[in-house]
Amino acid sequence: MKYCVIGAGAAGLSALNMLTEQGYEVDCFEKSDVVGGHWNTDYDALHLITSRNQTVFEDFPMPEHYPHFPRRDQVTEYIHSFAAERGHDKRITFNTEVLSVTPVETAGPVGSAGWVVTTSAGADTYNGVLVANGHLWDKKIPNVPGTFAGPQIHSSEYRNTDDIVGKRVLVVGAGNSGCDLAVDAAQHRFEVDIVIRHGAYFQPKMYFGRPRAELGFMAEFSPSEQDLISRLLARVSIGENADYPGLPVPHHRAIAEGPAVVNDLLLYWIHHGRVGVVGHGIERFDGNTVHFTDGTARDYDTILYATGFHPSLPFLDDSLVPRSNGVPLRHAGGIIPQGLEKLYYIGLTSPRGPQIPVYGVQAKIVARMLAMHDSAGDEGTRVAHYLGQLQEADDRIDIPRDIWNDQLADTHRLLDAFEANLHASNA
Repeated sequence: MKYCVIGAGAAGLSALNMLTEQGYEVDCFEKSDVVGGHWNTDYDALHLITSRNQTVFEDFPMPEHYPHFPRRDQVTEYIHSFAAERGHDKRITFNTEVLSVTPVETAGPVGSAGWVVTTSAGADTYNGVLVANGHLWDKKIPNVPGTFAGPQIHSSEYRNTDDIVGKRVLVVGAGNSGCDLAVDAAQHRFEVDIVIRHGAYFQPKMYFGRPRAELGFMAEFSPSEQDLISRLLARVSIGENADYPGLPVPHHRAIAEGPAVVNDLLLYWIHHGRVGVVGHGIERFDGNTVHFTDGTARDYDTILYATGFHPSLPFLDDSLVPRSNGVPLRHAGGIIPQGLEKLYYIGLTSPRGPQIPVYGVQAKIVARMLAMHDSAGDEGTRVAHYLGQLQEADDRIDIPRDIWNDQLADTHRLLDAFEANLHASNA
């Protein structure tokens, strides 16, 4: 059986690692000339927001001399070293773009007879495809009327403050990246405003001198109790949003019920007057003047957008990818596309917490499904159809970890039952 992996970031490497360990023949295509995906080009100020000891490939720890929260270049080096150690850098076909992935024609379910993958170097047929092209590359920028006279830079294109023109900076978007960009500019003595229209819970990276996710006592509590404890610890450590001028208060009760940000440096610079909060959206541009929806206006020299990304799958025909809120619908903890057999997403879901282990967990579940298909013959068995009937399709990318864990447990339970039926029918 021959399989295809699309992408050689951390997710693609996890998929490739699983397939090679299972003894499958595999082609892995990477559009760029290097492994590691967006980590190679992210902004210089980026650090992990999850700890070194938890954000790892299985059985491949980060170097002990790394800090608790490694820099972007250290994470890049770590991913490169994993690829080299496992020999994956020799297995990948670099500088090769996947142009289309189309199902082999069959009277059975879509994808059950395999997939034709066409790249910039040619085409081949595969028994299955693992899609790991990432969801942090197709930048999303709001369409604002008017013309802004200065530079407008998306977080995916921003490298450091050398990109900033002038002294007055507006950051649009207040997730983890938006806060990073605002802090980076503030620390270099720029005059910074950040647009924050909705309240989010801010969480420090550390409590009691240790990474917050490594507090052993937290494991003794349920997810909802951990949520409450985290809110209480944050209240004691950094206060509440209402303590910071202009910062909106969250309307959701629990951290898991809405947006959360792992950053307390933004709060530091708000209190030091280097960062101001704009609580309203942008209405229009007029030269260097930005008009806000509350009728106010301010002048800026550079705008930095941290407004997210489109989860794009340009090689799949839109008719094959049902979406909700612009996001592909999936089952099995984000792995199975709705209505497609033998095609799997690795890394299209981001459960809160360390991401690299997520990819390995997803790859192992895919391995179970591949074994089921292999045992059933050329066209496999209808695993995706089975799960699609019994699980609600999900459109979330950002998802609380405990909910994702429940999805995985349910998937394993259903696969156990499916395997039992397969064995009974083959007996």
